[in-house]
Amino acid sequence: MLEVYDVRCEYQQNPIGIDVREPRISWKLRSDQRNVKQASYQLQVAKDEKFADIIWDSQQVASDENLHIVLSDIDFHSRTRYFVRVKATDKNGNVSEWSDITFFEFGLVDASEWQANWITPPIDINGEPCPKLATTFSTKGKVKRARIYATALGLYELQLNGQRVGEDYFTPGWTSYQSRLQYQTYDVTELLLDGINKWTGLLGNGWYKGNLAWEGEREIFGDRLALLAQLHLEYEDGSEQVVKTDESWQVAESAIQMSEIYHGETYDSRIKEDNWQPVETLDHTKNILVAQENEPVRKIETIKPKELLTTPNGETVIDFGQNMVGWVAFDIEGESGQTVEIKHAEILDGEGNFYTANLRTAKQTNHYIISGNGKETFEPHFSFQGFRYVQLIGFKENQLNLENFRGIVLHSDMEMTGDFQCSDPIINQLQHNILWGLKGNFLDVPTDCPQRDERLGWTGDAQMFIRTASYLANVGPFFTKWLRDLEADQEDDGGVPFVVPNVLDTMEEPHEHTQPRPFSSAAWGDAAVICPWTLYIAYGDKRILAEQYNSMKAWVAYIKSQGENPYLWNTGFHFGDWLALDAKPDSYVGATDRPYVATAFFAYSTSLVKRIAKILDREEDYHYYAELETNIIQAFTDEFVTPNGKIAVPTQTGQILALMFDLVDSKAKTRAVEKLQELLEETDYHLTTGFVGTPYLNHVLTENGMNDAAYKLLFQKDYPSWLYQITKGATTIWEHWDGIKEDGSFWSTDMNSFNHYAYGAIGDWLYRKVAGLELDEEVPGFKQFTVKPYVGEGLDWTEATLESMYGEIKSAWKKDEAGNMQLEVNVPVNTSATIKLLEADPNSVRESGKKLAEADGVLQVTKQADEIAITLGSGNYLLTF
Repeated sequence: MLEVYDVRCEYQQNPIGIDVREPRISWKLRSDQRNVKQASYQLQVAKDEKFADIIWDSQQVASDENLHIVLSDIDFHSRTRYFVRVKATDKNGNVSEWSDITFFEFGLVDASEWQANWITPPIDINGEPCPKLATTFSTKGKVKRARIYATALGLYELQLNGQRVGEDYFTPGWTSYQSRLQYQTYDVTELLLDGINKWTGLLGNGWYKGNLAWEGEREIFGDRLALLAQLHLEYEDGSEQVVKTDESWQVAESAIQMSEIYHGETYDSRIKEDNWQPVETLDHTKNILVAQENEPVRKIETIKPKELLTTPNGETVIDFGQNMVGWVAFDIEGESGQTVEIKHAEILDGEGNFYTANLRTAKQTNHYIISGNGKETFEPHFSFQGFRYVQLIGFKENQLNLENFRGIVLHSDMEMTGDFQCSDPIINQLQHNILWGLKGNFLDVPTDCPQRDERLGWTGDAQMFIRTASYLANVGPFFTKWLRDLEADQEDDGGVPFVVPNVLDTMEEPHEHTQPRPFSSAAWGDAAVICPWTLYIAYGDKRILAEQYNSMKAWVAYIKSQGENPYLWNTGFHFGDWLALDAKPDSYVGATDRPYVATAFFAYSTSLVKRIAKILDREEDYHYYAELETNIIQAFTDEFVTPNGKIAVPTQTGQILALMFDLVDSKAKTRAVEKLQELLEETDYHLTTGFVGTPYLNHVLTENGMNDAAYKLLFQKDYPSWLYQITKGATTIWEHWDGIKEDGSFWSTDMNSFNHYAYGAIGDWLYRKVAGLELDEEVPGFKQFTVKPYVGEGLDWTEATLESMYGEIKSAWKKDEAGNMQLEVNVPVNTSATIKLLEADPNSVRESGKKLAEADGVLQVTKQADEIAITLGSGNYLLTF
């Protein structure tokens, strides 16, 4: 049996409104046999579900590829749905049936197809209060299909006949608005009425016009809210009708009196939209419009309140039990004019009182004014909060029923792909916290934190966490969109902003620790290279390398041009090993020399661009970057390594970077390993690393014969450690190792987020080393992968699964009381895996009770030194040894 399933277009299932000129198709395969590889496929595209009108047929293609198959040389049309089906043949001659039929639908591909005009409210309702725009229209017969294409300057929400249009929030999303603005496509066929229909739209300030960053900046991208939308109606008789935003629309003040990303929302339910007036048209370009690129933000789950508290200060507080991002929805009945207020906080102070000092200027407060017309329900429209606790103000005793309150979790609707569990509950809580760090900070862009007056797409944080994120979720579309904004905001000289989209360049003081302009710190700007590379190796996505190649080259060229020595980066501002514990008093920057960090990342990014040039068949570039890498490593050695092989930077991060980026070998490598061991012994196996060193620390230890030390670090529970936070009640990852100090006091209020994913990069080590799931960078996307668990003291079993682009991968090991091991591995169809077992005898290894030589699907067994390698074809295996 061979089955083709989960056919997708551009990572998505049945997308509507795409504008990719040459879309790509991927699928997965299932079989009840082992060692199954695809030998050929046939892919058809049609304009109808019955495939009577086939417009493209690959015929039988001899290939084992089933990811990102490009539909080229097809004349696709806007506003048209295309149907896809796939069949495959395996190497044993088994032929699948046709897959289930899937589809993709184009939106408006060219700017010239936008017939609508930008419409904007008058100045007095240009955000405070939020404007509501409206029109009416009549249908002219039986509607076959209806689509709305919409975007806004600001945030928007549409309704058709009183029903919300779509399930997406914070549309049109946050992009580099000067260069790129997304639009969304909605199927509204079922929302239409025969005869007269009413179409309305709400607008909010959002990222475009509202308050951003910590200096109270506003209107960074523009000062006028505007809506652009058009509704295409296709009738059963073949005729069409277009309803569009134009000067005929009306606008009125809505019940939303104030709405800001940071500060919350004020909603007066007594207000009725009855003071309608004409809209104005706005002259604004449509050439920057692009279709939705990543998964939109949606309501993902609902959390029930855990407890209703009264604090020592007498505050009425709900504890939701989880630091989350989204908002609180509530039901209430009361008298007209009663105002209730909800404040949000991540944590209670040491005495158990409501604590908001770490929010800085962000108010995170929602106000609701009751209409008095029976049961009412409120939730914000254009603001989100980061919180575990909410303070209720103005609620009467009979309005405090916990059943009336719901925590709504919102984030980009990425497919969750990874799961890690083990025998120790506190490590499972760590994994939980890492996942919730992603959920809280992947709201359209990868933000540093979701609660204070920041919430920005810091490039360094993103590149440090992306590898972990790629196990937790399919982040291909999410980062593809963000990387396009990175390139859009990149300077002409190749410099990369600290945050993307870049909003710091307009501030008088971008950051108290920064250079005059917020661009181009080492390890932050390197996101331009590291992030697309990670998408390539995780998902086999070669297109992202081609798209971002010029951006990568420009970044490396920028670095090379910065100093007198083109192979050392010892000029400019750098964050260094940010928030490392070996920093000087009153400094955020760790003790590792910043030119050392900068040159190390210069070498690393150059090494990646060299490899990417090879993949893209840029042979001349490949040789250029190979020579450049050699020269950088030599300059690094001359500057930072003594003739006797001692690294002149005696910090944990100093040794880690040299070892992780292969900057030292032979004697210098040995001394770096020994020095790292010495430094760990001096701290009783506690880390001192910051944002730069921490993601690589445990990898370096495991890969250099110190796996026991890596496990010791993992299991430390006193400060500083990953588990210390959990002993203090953390449900997400903190910004600081001691956000709450051992005496119960807090880190400085100027920068103390309790939802900050950077240190969650330890999750990458849990998947890749503890569970042993490691991809093969030469055959990306997990088409070939390795399972090599590094077992350590403290765990009796682990189980990790990953829904890869090929299907589910699994690695689950456990020890028995006699010291024997059992390893369950699942290898998806059309992939292969190499199982590497340390200190195992191949003659004693059994697969489902059989000797390896007798087991179906075992392709090869080799032994080198103290390790055996077992190559497996697809299937589920149970190894004992």
